[in-house]
Amino acid sequence: MSTLNDQYYIQQVIAGNVKAFEVVVDQYKNLVFSLTLRMLKSREEAEEAAQDTFIKIYKSLSKFKGDSKFSTWIYKITYNTCLDRLKKDKNAPELLNLEEFNEHHVLSTEVILDTIDEKKRRQIIQECIHLLPSEEAFLLTLYYFEEQSLEDISKIMNVNTNNLKIKLFRSRKKMATILKTKLEPEIIDYYESGRK
Repeated sequence: MSTLNDQYYIQQVIAGNVKAFEVVVDQYKNLVFSLTLRMLKSREEAEEAAQDTFIKIYKSLSKFKGDSKFSTWIYKITYNTCLDRLKKDKNAPELLNLEEFNEHHVLSTEVILDTIDEKKRRQIIQECIHLLPSEEAFLLTLYYFEEQSLEDISKIMNVNTNNLKIKLFRSRKKMATILKTKLEPEIIDYYESGRK
């Protein structure tokens, strides 16, 4: 949906046209659900969080000032809704304790990913993201799949850009650790040795 379309439907909803909100939900439901699923790791929880997110969007639509993209505002509400649920859930799974890679290992795994066809690459990244803690899964989803800028992600996650860069690098390091176990070790050795 373009910014002009977003504004049109936002104004329609604020004016009392409930049907216009159906268009907004239809436009963003897949996005919201995929983000809630990445963070909450459970389909049932994700569906409930997605519903909660749209209720919050509907109730606070008049507060959207347009100083960021509408999608960025929706991401932020989705993120905060999931964080609230995670804070309430004391039985949430423990965060993965993954070995730390250096920057060379991260770059090596990303070079390997670049050689894999797009469909397979996306599948591998999705599988790895699913194994990461919620916040990191959300961050990498925005970065790899939603192709959000660092500036937009910092607004969504309410962190300054420098801290976000650190979080992003750490998340990518964790993902590289998972990737190393997923990808053939000999392929990684092949690329890391610099052979062609």
